[in-house]
Amino acid sequence: MKVLYTFHPPEKFKKEIETEYPGCRFEYFESMQKASDFLPEAEVIVTFGEDMTDEHIKKAGKLRWIMVMSAGLELMPLKLIKEKGILVTNVKGIHAIPMAEFALGSMLQHAKQFPRIRKDISQGLWEREAPSSELFGKTLLILGAGAIGSEIARLGKAFRMKVLGINTSGSKKTYFDEMHPLKEVKSILGTADYVIAVLPSTMETRHLLKKEHFQCMKKSSVFINIGRGDLFESSTLIDALQNNELAHAYLDVFEREPLESDHPFWRMDKVTITPHLSSRTEYYLPRSFDIFKKNMTAYMNNENNYINKIQVERGY
Repeated sequence: MKVLYTFHPPEKFKKEIETEYPGCRFEYFESMQKASDFLPEAEVIVTFGEDMTDEHIKKAGKLRWIMVMSAGLELMPLKLIKEKGILVTNVKGIHAIPMAEFALGSMLQHAKQFPRIRKDISQGLWEREAPSSELFGKTLLILGAGAIGSEIARLGKAFRMKVLGINTSGSKKTYFDEMHPLKEVKSILGTADYVIAVLPSTMETRHLLKKEHFQCMKKSSVFINIGRGDLFESSTLIDALQNNELAHAYLDVFEREPLESDHPFWRMDKVTITPHLSSRTEYYLPRSFDIFKKNMTAYMNNENNYINKIQVERGY
């Protein structure tokens, strides 16, 4: 059985999987393009999910399983994958700890005014009147109450924040003081001091936030997007910030990545940019390969107890 990787894992992980699954032939390539000629024999493809097209699926006539080593599937050719009955799994859940810590770090950075303090110190200024605040008592609204959102909520409660959540149905979740359905997002935005978006990219969420949503927010509120960049149009958030409809935006994801060098966000004092790295830590690959190996064992044994088996028609 051929297992084809469209990236080169570190040697440590190559040795582990080759030792544990001696009956498999593993092949590694720098990209899907480099792997193209070898697709017809691949039964399993391991990818980060950003490099696969309909043509690749058509070419991979023996393909039965795609292991996506990330959580996002919006760039995958899901329609054709469903038609061909190909199994898809991903590493959803491994991002909860790093992304929750990143979200809390962003809130603390804003509340404690660390960037301003660093700037003052770099200029030799002893300024003790920097406007510092606390997370204690503030209201946190989390758009998306899955594994990541729930971990953010847990940390928010540790800081004694009031935590509100939005999910599709409004069903109750641990660590949230209140849950609301997606259709109520507009009415609840105005209650929050911090709004953190961790929504996936789906038909329901693409450009979900529009001009009127940002107009509902507190002028002192902070918006943090670590989910997907197509949650709103860039121009909508730019207008909201220029009209002082919110205080600051921390953005880790964008409609187009890398963010264009001439994009207005780069020049806005009210925007803090990070290059889509909220989930990246030294534990990313170990956790990903742990899921891959458990699913590989299930696949080899013709079992159905896969971790993160995707409902392809829903995209998650």
